Amino acid sequence: MTTPTWILLRGLMREQRHWGSFPATLARALPGARIVTPDLPGNGTRHDEDSATRVAAMVEDCRQHLLARGIPAPYHLLALSLGGMVAVEWASRYPQEIARCVLVNTSMRPFNPFYRRLRWQNYGALLRQLLAGDARSQEALILRLTSRRHAHGNPALLADWLSYQQEYPVSRCNALRQLLSAARYRAPDSRPAMPVLVMAGAQDQLVDHRCSQRLARAWQADCLIHGDAGHDLPLDEGEWLARSVARWLGEEMTDHGRTAQSSCR
Repeated sequence: MTTPTWILLRGLMREQRHWGSFPATLARALPGARIVTPDLPGNGTRHDEDSATRVAAMVEDCRQHLLARGIPAPYHLLALSLGGMVAVEWASRYPQEIARCVLVNTSMRPFNPFYRRLRWQNYGALLRQLLAGDARSQEALILRLTSRRHAHGNPALLADWLSYQQEYPVSRCNALRQLLSAARYRAPDSRPAMPVLVMAGAQDQLVDHRCSQRLARAWQADCLIHGDAGHDLPLDEGEWLARSVARWLGEEMTDHGRTAQSSCR
């Protein structure tokens, strides 16, 4: 039996270390699975490269990177935010390479308006950070906007994130390039051919969780919403996320699934 390979794709300005303990949590929930956490250009170990300005270019980069590491398809994708756009584009362009997709707190045209894809209430704080912020204020803002559990502060976690940014700084130029790629991306009207699970945290302060609900309804995909989690669902509720993925896989493979969609209404 072939060992399933799970590719975990992060979002804007995040790198593989931002997954924290979640890869190990997912590995426990999916015994025997191989978990791979690549960095996109401009982030993490690849911070000195130019970020792509189109999601399609990110897909090609991921494919080449994995093949260079000797990690062949098919892949199972679990992708957060901007990573979800990469996953959808990958599954649409190369459906033979993707076995399943789990999309976490993502948003895409044409299904979601811009003011829900990035909550309008945050525009001022994000603009001030872009114009005059430093690394510490940047990471504190990201933590406040992406985590429900740690929104009021977690000094140890914030220190870790700050150390990541200091070691592998994401430039303002690359942050803008990533924003541009997300803003201009348009998803296909119909769901990719493989099974898709859409997940979200109802307390997401960065992206309106209704974006996930609307996407799932448009594609008739399974959907699960956690009532208390924020944008960074692996950080806030990693155990729940991993268990839910494992349960969905079992239901989908025995063809007794489809019950999850009711949670998205």
